[in-house]
Amino acid sequence: MEGARQVAVKSIQQGADKYKGTDNDKQYQSIMNEYAVDVFSDKFLRESLPLSSYKEFMRTLNGQNKQLDPNIADQVANAMREWAQRRGATHFTHWFQPLTGLTAEKHDSFLNFANGKLILEFSGKELIKGEPDASSFPNGGIRSTFEARGYTAWDMKSPPFIRKGTNSVVLCVPTAFCSWTGEALDQKTPLLRSEEALSRQAVKLLNLIGDTDVTKVTVTLGVEQEFFLIDRAFYLARPDLVVCGRTVLGAKPPKGQEMEDHYFGSIPERILACIEEVEWQAWKLGVPMKTRHNEVAPSQFEMSPIFEEASLASDHNMLLMELLKSTAERHGLVCLLHEKPFNGINGSGKHNNWSVQTDTGINLLDPGKTPEQNARFIVFLTAVIKAVDQYAHLLRCSIVTPGNDHRLGGNEAPPAIISIYLGEQLNDICQKLMGETLTTNTNKSTTLRLRASTLPPLPRDQSDRNRTSPFAFTGNKFEFRAVGSSQSPARPMFILNSIVADSLRTMTEELEALLKQGKDLPSAITALVQTTLKKHYRIVFNGNGYSKEWEKEAQARGLRILRSSPDALATWDEPENISMFESLGVLNQVEARSHATVLAEQFVKATTIETQVALSMAKTQVLPAAIKYQENISSSLNSLRKALGVGADHDLLKEQRTHLTNLTTKINQLVLQIDKLSSVYSEGEKVEDHHQQMFFFQKQVAKELANLREVCDYLETIVDDSLWPLPKYSEMLFLK
Repeated sequence: MEGARQVAVKSIQQGADKYKGTDNDKQYQSIMNEYAVDVFSDKFLRESLPLSSYKEFMRTLNGQNKQLDPNIADQVANAMREWAQRRGATHFTHWFQPLTGLTAEKHDSFLNFANGKLILEFSGKELIKGEPDASSFPNGGIRSTFEARGYTAWDMKSPPFIRKGTNSVVLCVPTAFCSWTGEALDQKTPLLRSEEALSRQAVKLLNLIGDTDVTKVTVTLGVEQEFFLIDRAFYLARPDLVVCGRTVLGAKPPKGQEMEDHYFGSIPERILACIEEVEWQAWKLGVPMKTRHNEVAPSQFEMSPIFEEASLASDHNMLLMELLKSTAERHGLVCLLHEKPFNGINGSGKHNNWSVQTDTGINLLDPGKTPEQNARFIVFLTAVIKAVDQYAHLLRCSIVTPGNDHRLGGNEAPPAIISIYLGEQLNDICQKLMGETLTTNTNKSTTLRLRASTLPPLPRDQSDRNRTSPFAFTGNKFEFRAVGSSQSPARPMFILNSIVADSLRTMTEELEALLKQGKDLPSAITALVQTTLKKHYRIVFNGNGYSKEWEKEAQARGLRILRSSPDALATWDEPENISMFESLGVLNQVEARSHATVLAEQFVKATTIETQVALSMAKTQVLPAAIKYQENISSSLNSLRKALGVGADHDLLKEQRTHLTNLTTKINQLVLQIDKLSSVYSEGEKVEDHHQQMFFFQKQVAKELANLREVCDYLETIVDDSLWPLPKYSEMLFLK
């Protein structure tokens, strides 16, 4: 009888033409008309409201009014409903992002009764506030089971949109999520707060150094999303992928990414059809998708949008991940967003490209043609260097996920040691400012000539790119490369915004003090930059972040090396961190501590699930397959011995006996390792403190889980292929 694995392979072979792409010419011709058609944009709002009401709404949106007038809210809600109904919507939902790292929604219809008559209605009250159960989501102890009330609050910065299902159309209103006592229970709220905090501090500093026309600074973000796409039949035959999102067992295939032939290669037709549909849906939702390509590992891909305001970019990334998962299913595929779904090949990240821009149109991280003369740029570059050095441990906390621990530092992703890459030109400028000797020559030609008459001269960037750096300057922005692929960008961004805001605040205070001492502005700026760089430049490293030498050097520099999630989270509650969040108004003490608790709980729960799944697969799939193969070999040896008329210890049977002995030894090891992992896991369950439990699972349980995997993976390489129940790496990664 065929097993699930064999059925999966056959279904792919038989359905090779089932998911081919379609002609998208008409769609692409209409993109200008269709872009953001499913978004209730400012255009629709302006057309729907009386001019006076629209202006009043915009004053509230821009912070001139403290709250939205209830009558205006009713008008806006009614306009949304009418717009959504014209597109087939029957329900609305408050679309929010709890601390699960996912999105959440509850659908309510527009149906209501008035004077006994059925009407369609969406009120301003329903638009502004919703009420989900706060105790049923991760909250870090803020809410108990008997303290269930929570609220969702309309985020006016993020436009509502409609989502279309097979038989439904729903109006989605982006919202924040908080408890009855007012604490944030999501990642969106602190992100919005952090954007305002950074703007306040940046404007104050800019006004002080002469940019008096700047009244607001906006954080911009571009998110590069990596993911895997594999056939759904393989996925359904792998309990670990279904439950954990990654393979907890699986032998290395003969070929992985060694040939370097997948990166930027031709996208397979079936995959391209899926990605094109994702793009088209994203465009309709106003998500400005720009780039798509093969990534390094087989079956790994990347999609990237154009930069947007950070909070909107974060919402759009959450939407993109939802679109990837739902669209993949329609193409008979599954999108894997886990940071390390397959052992031994590259995992997936989510590079966050971060910058800041004034309301006068200036990118504060654009060095210009003469960065050494651009005081504004130098001041803000210095502020970022200071922030990352002072709070490197918090940046490491911002990327804590169970999956990211499998990915970071594995010669495929940035190391767990946080550092900044500046490149040669900026490094030399900073060294000059600190009065140090130059180490490189930046007087390179700005034009690259390829010495072939048919190839044009290329403008050369001032610096190379360093893919081993977790936080790299890339021309006019910083790229935070260590973020995990399954993460919401919100937590890494609100932490980054907060630490930079804190850095800007202290630098403003120090600059004001220098000016009070009688220094002129240029001299005061120079003195501030020089002092700050000398104190914090240890965080800058332009070399190979993968090297062993860097780890030694980082230790010598006094940098924190936080290899694992438990190591990182142990630093979260340090008084300096809590004080910084509180003073900026990003998180209060209760909220800050809840984030650490939730992350610890999620780490333990994920590791618990992986352990249980691995034990189940080992006991019910791997062990029976190995024993069946053992029986087959034993039976074959007995039959052969009888046919040859020789004894069991005859030399003709020596190699086969050795093979059987080796197999039996491995089966015995598997049984013992199952017992050992079960015992250690049971011991870990008894640890009551979540943070201590994290360390136990990371050090003890993970070690025994790896030992179990080693035995199972070896058995996969010797057991009869027809008996092996689980789809193999070579099948999942290469069969499309």
